[in-house]
Amino acid sequence: MNTLSLDDIVRNLQDLPSLPAVVMELLNAIDQEDVDVAVLAKKVSHDQALTAKTLRLANSSLYGLQVKVTTIQQAITFLGFQTTRNLITAAAVTGYFTRGQCPGFDDQAFWRHSIATAACCKVIARRVKFNQDYAFTAGLLHDIGRLVLISTFPSQYQQVMAQLHASHGSVQEAEQAVMGVDHVAAGVALAEHWNFSDTMKSAIAFHHDPAEAGAGILATIVHVANAIVHALDVAQEADDLVPAVSTVAWTALGLNEEAWLHVFRETELQFEEITQILLG
Repeated sequence: MNTLSLDDIVRNLQDLPSLPAVVMELLNAIDQEDVDVAVLAKKVSHDQALTAKTLRLANSSLYGLQVKVTTIQQAITFLGFQTTRNLITAAAVTGYFTRGQCPGFDDQAFWRHSIATAACCKVIARRVKFNQDYAFTAGLLHDIGRLVLISTFPSQYQQVMAQLHASHGSVQEAEQAVMGVDHVAAGVALAEHWNFSDTMKSAIAFHHDPAEAGAGILATIVHVANAIVHALDVAQEADDLVPAVSTVAWTALGLNEEAWLHVFRETELQFEEITQILLG
């Protein structure tokens, strides 16, 4: 079995369908101060499916708005540019990868897990006073490398799934054993290809190793949220293993038992609604 290198992954990124141009523009505008919001809002509204999904998210209980927003411009007015941009990204990315490319891989369960992790990240971020939008997006995209590997090397990934069921080990171990690369490396490659911010790249790179030097608080939030979501079993995945939680990460967040119970409850409440919107 020929193992792959990171170069093989990077070369094949060119073959992935590209994100809608306006989403790329929004991602590239992360650190820009002088974005013309009206122009971007207008561009997004040309994509009706994207607009509909984004507005349903904006009006969900996730944001608790007192008014109903009916245009992207209104969403930006009430939620702010950053939040709206992250909602547009979520709406675009969840519909971006072709489903059913790899027998044995459950796309629906994958997205359920990713959306639940995003919801949990947002709840934790609010508690530790970190940017909730960043946390939501990082949670949603933390495992995106799995879809990169599946889209570019579906037959090899089918062997990864077989290995996973046989060994009952972690996804990463099975990927390394069969392919020689794992979803973390593929996710970072995609994040670079899509011009994600360094903060977002670090969160994807270190979500399994939050105690590494330079991992940062966002990777810590994603790491803990990922484990919580596996433990709550919201995605209802077969053979779902609960990964070990880094004591360093758990302690760094500094929440007490009451706060954690609140995090669990809120994650479960928000998850169903967001899943309906993004996957419905």
